[in-house]
Amino acid sequence: MNQTHQHGQLTGEQFGLAGLDIPEVVPLNEPADGIPSVISTPRGLRNAIARLSEAGGPVAVDTERASGIRYGQRAFLVQLKRGDSGIILIDPEAFEDLTELNDALAGTEWVIHAATQDLPCLRELGLNPDFLFDTELAARIAGFDRVGLGAMVERLLGFKLAKQHSAEDWSKRPIPEDWLVYAALDVEVLIDLRDALEEELRAQDKLAFAAEEFAYLAAAPDRPAPRDPWRKTKGIHGIRNRRQLTALRNLWYERESLAEKKDVAPKRLLPDAALIQAARQMPRSVPGILAVPGFQTRALKREATRWVRAVNEALADDNPVPYTTPAEGPPPMKAWQTKRPRSYELFQEAKTAVHTLAEQMSIPQENLLTPDTLRRLCWEPPEPANSHNIADRLAQLGARSWQIDLVVPTILPTFTGTLKV
Repeated sequence: MNQTHQHGQLTGEQFGLAGLDIPEVVPLNEPADGIPSVISTPRGLRNAIARLSEAGGPVAVDTERASGIRYGQRAFLVQLKRGDSGIILIDPEAFEDLTELNDALAGTEWVIHAATQDLPCLRELGLNPDFLFDTELAARIAGFDRVGLGAMVERLLGFKLAKQHSAEDWSKRPIPEDWLVYAALDVEVLIDLRDALEEELRAQDKLAFAAEEFAYLAAAPDRPAPRDPWRKTKGIHGIRNRRQLTALRNLWYERESLAEKKDVAPKRLLPDAALIQAARQMPRSVPGILAVPGFQTRALKREATRWVRAVNEALADDNPVPYTTPAEGPPPMKAWQTKRPRSYELFQEAKTAVHTLAEQMSIPQENLLTPDTLRRLCWEPPEPANSHNIADRLAQLGARSWQIDLVVPTILPTFTGTLKV
């Protein structure tokens, strides 16, 4: 393909075709080689591995999930394309894992759009890239305002991708043909997009920044599960006391367990509003729990004793959960002015300096330095606050070398001026 989109309407005269207007964006309706069959047999997988092994260059990788429909974030389709391998579509549900693909792709750069979304489910399948190029992250570092795959393909390659199937139930079998077209096209153009973005990053002298970010992403472990995830239940501020809060916790974990068993998204099984109301009313009997709106579906009625047990255990708990838990990291910003006014001033001035630098570099501020990293640095600034100590502290907080090299000279006057070092 290798077509870089030039802005502006093209005309037939440019191609010796007088009177013919050529559209600025060309709809991409199906893969060049047609729609491949979905691989679901050991023999098909072996053939795919052979094709990937024999092909050269980076490999385009994508996945389709059933977020908000099935439990968890596992992949229900894996799409790959490397060199002249053709597009490969694999049904991961047909295999215990896909670790055999790793040997075929050893030492190969994986091109993924928004890798933080795909890497966790790929790793669940035993797939791990040695090298990575994230086209979404590359677009951010290059300063593009719209970084979705469709927007980037349209802007840099001149093709219009249909994106209407992104939120489908990809666990459906067989997968409809128009869905497969959508999935295949995502990897059809990904290598060309990678090449266009590499050229853009090189022109802006940002390619080294992006390479460091890609290496960090490829090596970073998946994010740990959040502590007390039930505290994110929508409507939790309506809970009136610790006993009700304990009931909510118990009900949340019972919903999680049942959702995993039934392979359905927890909120699809039982909405948060039902959990909150049950926790506030704390019904102690089956008729009581079944009177709470949301608990009347056939699947939930059969599990009525599960919910009653959760409430009764909360009533009997000798140690109801506290309203709050110890904070991980600095407290909310509103507490800084009274607790640590010096840190508050540091953060306000440093934030302004980083924001200015980000605008000058045409890099989103959160990609130049995450707000959480800057907060942690300012909450406990190193002493003495010299460039070496600030750089060391940022490295401890996970900042990459390119971020440190850019940010430290920018914020150093703030720290030295405030701390008078």
